Amino acid sequence: MRMARTRITLLAACVLASTGCGESAIPDLNLESPLTTANGTPRNSILETNHEILDLRPAANPDRNAYFGDLHVHTGYSFDAYAFGTIATPYDAYRYAKGEALLHPAGYEIQMQQPLDFYAVTDHGMFMGVVQASADTSTDFSHYAVAKPLHNINAPDNYEVGSIPQRSKAFATFLPSLLTGIVAGEVDPKIAEAVTKSAWRDSIEAADQHYIPGRFTTFAAYEYTSSTDDRGNLHRNVVFRGTDRLPAVPFSRFHSQNPEGLWDWMDGLREQGIESLAIPHNSNGSNGQMFTLTDWAGNPMGEDYVTQRMRNEPIVEITQVKGTSDTHPALSKNDEWADFEIMPFRVATTLPSAPPGSYVRDAYLRGLALQEQSGLNPYKFGLVGASDTHVAASSDREETFFSKAGLLDGTAERRGSIPASFMTGIMLKWLDPNQMTEVDGHDYIASSSFETWSASGLAGVWAEENTREAIYDAFRRKETFATTGPRIKVRFFAGYDIQSDWLDHTDMARKAYDSSVAMGSDLSPRDNQAPKFLVWAVRDPLAAPLQRIQIIKGYVKDGEHHEIVYDAACSDGLSMDPATNRCPDNGASVNLTDCSITGDVGAAELKNVWSDPDFDPAQEAFYYVRVLENPTCRWSTWDALRAGVEPRSDLAKTIQERAWSSPIWYRGKES
Repeated sequence: MRMARTRITLLAACVLASTGCGESAIPDLNLESPLTTANGTPRNSILETNHEILDLRPAANPDRNAYFGDLHVHTGYSFDAYAFGTIATPYDAYRYAKGEALLHPAGYEIQMQQPLDFYAVTDHGMFMGVVQASADTSTDFSHYAVAKPLHNINAPDNYEVGSIPQRSKAFATFLPSLLTGIVAGEVDPKIAEAVTKSAWRDSIEAADQHYIPGRFTTFAAYEYTSSTDDRGNLHRNVVFRGTDRLPAVPFSRFHSQNPEGLWDWMDGLREQGIESLAIPHNSNGSNGQMFTLTDWAGNPMGEDYVTQRMRNEPIVEITQVKGTSDTHPALSKNDEWADFEIMPFRVATTLPSAPPGSYVRDAYLRGLALQEQSGLNPYKFGLVGASDTHVAASSDREETFFSKAGLLDGTAERRGSIPASFMTGIMLKWLDPNQMTEVDGHDYIASSSFETWSASGLAGVWAEENTREAIYDAFRRKETFATTGPRIKVRFFAGYDIQSDWLDHTDMARKAYDSSVAMGSDLSPRDNQAPKFLVWAVRDPLAAPLQRIQIIKGYVKDGEHHEIVYDAACSDGLSMDPATNRCPDNGASVNLTDCSITGDVGAAELKNVWSDPDFDPAQEAFYYVRVLENPTCRWSTWDALRAGVEPRSDLAKTIQERAWSSPIWYRGKES
């Protein structure tokens, strides 16, 4: 523990009602049981009986099942979500994930094509619920001057496009004004904290009410939203294993801007039997700060730092609406698929984000380099995907993409995929010409980077059963994978005794578990033997067929980073060319007049036992899988097609949906 190095700022201390404003104050955890309300009333008395839990629980599968979910979901308790029209509750979010329809702030109904297996509401811990309380004129908090611009902001008659300037102004000024008011003594921090406690307690209650062990899993969770002083994104989602005893107030950036402070807090909870993990996200927008080569203070990473980071952050979010964080064309010049749904900006800005230190593959390489220098690797993390939706509902399909920010981007016009209407163009050119851009002779809204966003993604896990314990344990052992939205199943094993004929056995997984290691694990050397890798992927029946499986290898030699992309399995009976490590093109194409795809190519399943043709038994390396579908229409093309206009020429018209496994790290043979 390194609590001494985590300073509590004046603002943070003032926010915490019981600690005063001393620099040495630490957050009062104030642990409460979710089984009772704040006044001691049994919580079960206020919950409706969920008759679904009476159904038979499926038997656990020792060979593990694939489960899909979203661990990054915002509701009306998040200040930005509520400001832009979201009134959906955590209860609504869980009902949506289970298959029910939900009303989007823009006025249309949204519904998943198929339910998810697990879901976590992750509202911002920073003043959770306070914007909602500001808007509700019956609350004590609404009486403060800082709350008045938000009064009735989501009244039924205030959802027109014309409300967006008011909403944007309120959103931009609320938090600074609130903090100023607290410091000046104009806002009682106890009242703000009471709102946050109530919202957090309600979020936990919603998770417990909708948890159906064996069928649908929920987690108590929230988002920690820190950033560097230059707007580099350092956000994390904090997920708790259980709900039997949790802190009354989530740890936020107002307790510490330094993520190491968050880890200290999580370690403190762990000592009290409260288990959690943090999931960094949008490293692509971190301006190189998510995967640095030093700690927060700029010092070399020591053993304490490395072990603490890996203890608290075993998995990382590789894809979501605000872009993909696998790699960048500037970092992976020999990877033809590197330029995929790149959001080039720091989060919530139009400032460029530096690629080095911002992408997952680069982090894996940096970890190997640090390990070579010091024997320590802080970046041995697994992978998941998520949505980061701010309307309580995942938007993971290109055809029905509704983006994430409510009224701000809930229509094709607002997210810049179709030309602005005549009246909108006139209004915005008069208000702020910088909010418009001209492409192909047409004016498009360009008020943010919405056109670079993506219909993504989902977290996949391999777990014995659909329960909090089993799924959380999968997070911990990093037997996780990520997809851009389709339910692609991916398995990845490495070992020395893997046999090709296992691919035809119904007990393939059992054989692999018994004699090899799964994704997320280390593989130790065996003499000078080259390991074999078993790769397996199954398409989503509701999505496009699979085109290829790739294995991405990274290693460090003479201080230089190296990466190689190998095609490991080809569709349509094609064979990989050993000279190029590539499968031939399978001929899949997209008809851009109606977004139909080639129907007679691609695979429902791909599998292979693969060996590294460049294996060096002395060389430390990582390997992870990337699965590519046949091409399909991008969401922006779907928007244009429905509107009867040509797609923008500066946006990709098609994409290749994909999935990634967590890596396997080969430890190397010591000389």
